[in-house]
Amino acid sequence: MTGGHMPTTPLQQRIATMAGALAARCAARAPSHDAASSFAHEDWQDMHEAGYLRLVIPREYGGDGARVLDMVIAQELLGAGSAATALGAGMLISVLGRAADLRTWPEPVFAEVCRDLANQGGGINNCVTETELGSISRGGTPLTQAERTEGGWLVSGHKIFVTAAPALRYLVTGLVLPPAPDAPRGCMASAVVRAPSPGLRIEHTWHGSLSLRSAGNDDVFYDKVFVPDAWVVERRAVGAPPPGAPPVANPWALPIAAVYLGVGQAALDAACEYAQSRTPPSLGGPIAGQPHVQGWLGSMAIALDAARTVLRDVARAWDAEPDTRPALAARIAVAKYLCTNAACTVTETALRVAGGFGLTPALPLERLFRDARAGLFAPPQDDLALAIAGRAALAAHAAASAPAKARAAE
Repeated sequence: MTGGHMPTTPLQQRIATMAGALAARCAARAPSHDAASSFAHEDWQDMHEAGYLRLVIPREYGGDGARVLDMVIAQELLGAGSAATALGAGMLISVLGRAADLRTWPEPVFAEVCRDLANQGGGINNCVTETELGSISRGGTPLTQAERTEGGWLVSGHKIFVTAAPALRYLVTGLVLPPAPDAPRGCMASAVVRAPSPGLRIEHTWHGSLSLRSAGNDDVFYDKVFVPDAWVVERRAVGAPPPGAPPVANPWALPIAAVYLGVGQAALDAACEYAQSRTPPSLGGPIAGQPHVQGWLGSMAIALDAARTVLRDVARAWDAEPDTRPALAARIAVAKYLCTNAACTVTETALRVAGGFGLTPALPLERLFRDARAGLFAPPQDDLALAIAGRAALAAHAAASAPAKARAAE
C-alpha cells in the first residue's frame, strides 16, 4: 500500500508495521466475508494476538497508551485491508480513548474493562441507535429503560446498528433511568453491559447491506439484563450536557474517519495496479500511459493527500497542543467530512479507470466503492459538519472585524 503515512515515533513505527501486516491478512479474507455477509472472527483474533486492540488502553491497565495521531495512522492502514474490521476496531478505540481522557467512569469499572479486554480480547462499543430514535448525534431520548433492583438495574430495550456485535465483550448502552427529585424527566446514562449476560441477545440482522457487509452491525435485545449500579455511568438529567463533556467534538472520531481514508487509498492502489497491467491490443501498452487515465489517478491522489493532511494536522494538534483544543471542533468535523467524501469520490473514479472489470469480484473496487458510502452516515454527517464549519467561519469573521467596527463607532 502506498500513501503518506509518515510514522515518526518508535510507537508509530511499530503500530504502522503491525497494522500493515494485519491489513494484508484481513484483505485476503475480506472478499469471502463480504460475499457471505459473515463476521470476520479471524480478524479479531489476529488483532488481539498482535496487540492491536491493546494499543489505546492506558499503560497502567495493560496497553500502550496510544494517542489520537497514533491510531489515525494505524486505522488508515487497517481500513485499506478491511473497512468492516477496521470500523469495529475504531469503535473500541473511540470508546476507550474517550473514557481514558475524560475519566467519567468509576475508576474500578474502567480498570476492569481495560484489563479484561487487554487479556481476553474482544471489543467494546456504544450501543445507542434505536429504530424510533435514529442517529443519536441528532439528539433525542432513548426508549431503552432501566428499573431499580437490588444492587443495580434491570435494562430492557432494543438497539440497532451495533457495529462488531458478535465480537463485543462490553456494550455501552444508552438508556433512561426513572425520574428522581433532581431529574424530574429521568436521567440519561450509559450502562456498561457485559456479554454474554442473561437476557442479552444478539440477532444477526446485518446481511445484504450496501456497505460493510461483514461489520456485524447487528441488533441487540435486552430483556431485564442486570447491571450493577456502579456500572451505570455518565448519568445526567434529561436535557443536561454529559458530565465532563469536552468543549469540542470528540477527537477519537478521527481514527474512524481514517478508516474511510484507507478505503480510498486501497482504491487508488488497486486502480494503479490495474492501469499498469491492463494492455489492450489496440494500444500496444498499458492504459497507464493514457493521459486521461493519468488524470483520473492524479485527481484521486490529490483528494486523498488533501484529506490526509487535514486529518493528520488536527490529530497532531490535539495530541501536542492541548491549549488549542477548544478551537478544534470545526477542524475535527472538516477532517471527517474530507476523508469520507474523498473516499466516495476516489472509489467512483477508480471504477472509471477499470471500466467494466471494476464491477466484478475480480477486482476489489466494487466492494471498496460500496464500503466508502458508509462513511457518509458516520457522525457528524455532512450537513452537520458543514454547519459546524460555517459557524466557525462566521465566528472567525466576527472576531476579525470587531476591532475595525469598534474603531468606526468611536
